[in-house]
Amino acid sequence: MQRHPKNPILTRKNIPDISPHLIDVTSVFNPGAVKFKDKYLLMLRVQSRSRETYFIIAEGTDGVDFKVKKEIVQFNGIEKVKETIYHIYDARITPVEGKFYIMFAMDMENSCKLGLSVTDDFESFKFLGIISEEDNRNGVLFPEKISGKYLRMDRPNRSQKEGGPMSGNTIWLSESDDLIGWKPKAPLISGRFHYWDEFIGSGPPPVKTRKGWLHIYHGVATHFQSVNIYQAGVILLDLSDPTKVIGRSRGNILEPRELYELVGQVPNVVFPSGWIIEEYDKDGFALPESEVKIYYGAADTVVGLATTTIKELLDKTKEEEISQSK
Repeated sequence: MQRHPKNPILTRKNIPDISPHLIDVTSVFNPGAVKFKDKYLLMLRVQSRSRETYFIIAEGTDGVDFKVKKEIVQFNGIEKVKETIYHIYDARITPVEGKFYIMFAMDMENSCKLGLSVTDDFESFKFLGIISEEDNRNGVLFPEKISGKYLRMDRPNRSQKEGGPMSGNTIWLSESDDLIGWKPKAPLISGRFHYWDEFIGSGPPPVKTRKGWLHIYHGVATHFQSVNIYQAGVILLDLSDPTKVIGRSRGNILEPRELYELVGQVPNVVFPSGWIIEEYDKDGFALPESEVKIYYGAADTVVGLATTTIKELLDKTKEEEISQSK
């Protein structure tokens, strides 16, 4: 993967003041990404000086230079949730059946839940509901039904990093008839302790290729004395039965190296959350030679852009597996 020479492509200086909540913001990171009507759109996680989080849309024509809209995204209907919502963040955007679904994390009174909203114009957004019962994060929808079911990947928070919040080390496949009620279907991959991806979670939504469903995930190395290191890897799932893992990168495909990735609110972080694939064939499969733009949060402070191709990512899934992993 190649970092764009203009990195970081978005910083706090790009965020306009939006009174009264967003004045001289602290950071912008972990964007969802989509191409809509020939424009590149990012749904940005913006953090205020009070450490509250908001979503703002940025748009551009080349996927590199973006203009940030001077308005906060409002989810119509979210005000009906009875439990206190402290933060909503880390949007993942998936086109499904002609609409765009946004899945995001919601910090509630006692746990983190998954929320879902929908839009068809990126001007108005309807909140569909809380779609997880247990503590859960990193939910991403598949862009089509498989065997008549909606599918998503998610990461139940069932383990805890020493001295940190609840987290998870297994990505699951879940299924639904209506996008609201979900049930676990099968575990996909688990963290590989003592290596680069001890704790894991999904990145951008999976993309359909002729070889399988291609998916980027993040991994956290926790075995260093003073820091956790967030990196990115890639897996490949069977097209007709995504419970089958065909391949997984042995090493990471992106790790913190540049100053803006090493220093910030949370040091040593690259966190991929959105990607745009430029070329598909007539049947909707991503072309091997297609450029891939991957948008990621760096050090929980700024937004970075890295590029690669579908073929390069598929080749990484063919690496020899670490023997102790699942």
